[in-house]
Amino acid sequence: MHLRRTWCVVRDMVGGLRAGCARLQVKKFGTILNGLFKNQVTLKTKSLYTRSDPFCCGPEKSWSKPAGQDTGLKVFNSLTKRKEPLILAKEGAASWYSCGPTVYDHAHLGHACSYVRFDILQRILSRVFGINVTHIMVITDIDDKIIQRSQKDNISATALAKIYEEEFKNDMSALKVLPPTLYMRVTENIPQIIAFIKGIINNGHAYATHEGHVYFDIRSIGNRYGKFTGMSVAAYEQGEGGKRDIRDFALWKASKPLEPYWESPWGRGRPGWHIECSTIASSVFGDQLDIHSGGIDLAFPHHENEIAQCEAYHKCDQWGNYFLHSGHLHLRGSTEKMSKSLKNYITIKDFLQSYSADEFRMFCLLSRYQSAVDYSDTSMAIARSLLQSISAFIHDAESYMKGQLLCQAVDEVALWQRLADTKASVQKALADDFDTPRAIDAVMSLIHHGNCQLQVISKANGSSRSAAPFGAIVSYIRDFLDVLGIDVMGKKLLHSVDSPGLLENVVEELVRFRSEVRSIALAPQEVTPSNTKDGTPPGQPRRDRVPLLRACDALRKNLEPFGVHIKDRGTHSTWEISRKQKE
Repeated sequence: MHLRRTWCVVRDMVGGLRAGCARLQVKKFGTILNGLFKNQVTLKTKSLYTRSDPFCCGPEKSWSKPAGQDTGLKVFNSLTKRKEPLILAKEGAASWYSCGPTVYDHAHLGHACSYVRFDILQRILSRVFGINVTHIMVITDIDDKIIQRSQKDNISATALAKIYEEEFKNDMSALKVLPPTLYMRVTENIPQIIAFIKGIINNGHAYATHEGHVYFDIRSIGNRYGKFTGMSVAAYEQGEGGKRDIRDFALWKASKPLEPYWESPWGRGRPGWHIECSTIASSVFGDQLDIHSGGIDLAFPHHENEIAQCEAYHKCDQWGNYFLHSGHLHLRGSTEKMSKSLKNYITIKDFLQSYSADEFRMFCLLSRYQSAVDYSDTSMAIARSLLQSISAFIHDAESYMKGQLLCQAVDEVALWQRLADTKASVQKALADDFDTPRAIDAVMSLIHHGNCQLQVISKANGSSRSAAPFGAIVSYIRDFLDVLGIDVMGKKLLHSVDSPGLLENVVEELVRFRSEVRSIALAPQEVTPSNTKDGTPPGQPRRDRVPLLRACDALRKNLEPFGVHIKDRGTHSTWEISRKQKE
């Protein structure tokens, strides 16, 4: 019963990145929820700077601490490459933007890892620290990859995108990822994107070519470009011609034959990749954003270009206050990230044939969200084992509280103190850049000490049961896991069927009847001259009752494949119902 911690946690953080330089003054955040549910938002350019202002030519790349509510949390900010206090512009509320999927193919486990990790962070912010998160996610439903796939499959780009968008949402639901406050599609925001591009051109930071393309002018912002590292010539867009600088990137692409297009002041075309996020985030949150999230591979060039576009449009010193990046998921033994282009991926659907959403969530919890993590059957077995250990402890504790499990006297004072220490440790860990490995470690330590107190005995010794501390511990563990999105006991699944509780009542009666049969069968033979003829040793069950014990053992084994697990403890038995593990 004693839990042995055999798992290890990857704690290396994404770091070693180039630090910024001098500080800039941050603008005060306005009303972040203005126009939240209005797609048709008019974006207005602010005349706060001229081309001679520091924004256009200053060398500053550093981060300025925002004004607002200090939440007491610290987060690793990719803009500074270190932990910073999380300060929100509006008390008790966080504006959060994330890059959603480009819907041209099945989502894979690398995507799942990032989305589950950030789902965990948002749950912690909301449930543990009481912060209302307004989360906007963009669906990229027009893109080079979508067009290429649609032409290959002889289907319209619109139809293809809708098919894979729906599949993505179903995958997220299967992984228990909470939906954002609002999904916003690129194709439903083309007028806003065109207006945003116009604003950047009017501010002197973009230019149109004779071919009908529009590019962002990197040289116009001086040394302000490069807040994230990883810049290389190979990462720059090659463009279709007319670029002034190799670093310039497309805001608008002129259409090619047989491609979808929209009318614009520069001719028929479609948006570039980066402009969609800047426009949509700005249409909801305005000229300042609390938190921006995405995979570490999006830091450059995507998030770098988002920042350049937004600060050029809004003429502000600092658009996004915190950039949180999740680490890559690697297949064990490979240094390459899981990727469609590398053809080394596992689809979410295929994964869920072998493991549950809770097991994958526990796998994600065992590493820091910004760390790279290795995926393998071994790492998943560790996650599964931990969930089984938690479930076993909860069932044992409940059996003890019901009087079905006889144990030695319990040290109540030690248990209450251990619970208080665990609560403090978990709170401290989660406030320290959402340190879920340390929080899980604290909870598993609590379970270990709880198991140490549950010393089973075969006969009652007259000591009273100490149900209260175990009840409090079980309640805390369930609540903690529920916050993280894990339903370790499977109660929600069980109660989702018709006649809730019916199965539990049936199993309870079955186990009670079986226990009575075993109790009769195990009753020792009394030593009298008249009952020693069958040769049964004194104090042992009668031989004619052995078939009853065999039948009870067979019933226990036959019920296991159906998720009903019976544990015999002397003449008493306990039971639990769990999800059937997929092969």
